Amino acid sequence: MEQFNNRNISNEYFLVDIEDYPTDGWGKFKRVVKRTFRGELFVGLWVVLREMIKFDIHTVRYPEEKMPIGPRYRAVHEMKRLWESDAERCIGCGLCEKICISNCIRMDTKIDEESRKEVSEYTINLGRCIFCGYCAEVCPELAITHGGEYENASDQREHFVDFKTMLTPLEKMKAGTQAEFEGFGAITPHEDERVKKTPLAY
Repeated sequence: MEQFNNRNISNEYFLVDIEDYPTDGWGKFKRVVKRTFRGELFVGLWVVLREMIKFDIHTVRYPEEKMPIGPRYRAVHEMKRLWESDAERCIGCGLCEKICISNCIRMDTKIDEESRKEVSEYTINLGRCIFCGYCAEVCPELAITHGGEYENASDQREHFVDFKTMLTPLEKMKAGTQAEFEGFGAITPHEDERVKKTPLAY
């Protein structure tokens, strides 16, 4: 059992010279003075003073200033419109609701006057959402994407966003400022020029 009791099996260890803690008042006072006026204290003060004199501020003054984020950053969801007709891209297929692993998407559809399916209610519980991006990947119409709005703090545990809040306003569509998704399946530039006519078989 001696090999287990003797843990000092290496010659690289060295003992640290630690002074005994003083017991009387005068010894404690000398220890405080010695630690206070040590050279490291003034070196630290000089480093702080030197950085203050530079006035080279690297801090982002949030919320007046914000750091740029990537185009594929997965933040609060956005619902897109069609460029041609400004209509809603969502066709109410329900794939985003089915693939959501956190079960935070709720969708209800109805048949309109023209016998077409339209979304009557669409909500996302941001309190449950883990921002995995599956809903945006499975969408066949690129209707739902993740935007850059990451300030989604709320005073409630269940924070819902509805369809109208996520949908792109018509003013942004007229101005042409709707940001398109740049991931897989997105609309690439000059796509109309690459379209080729399909030859007829008859």
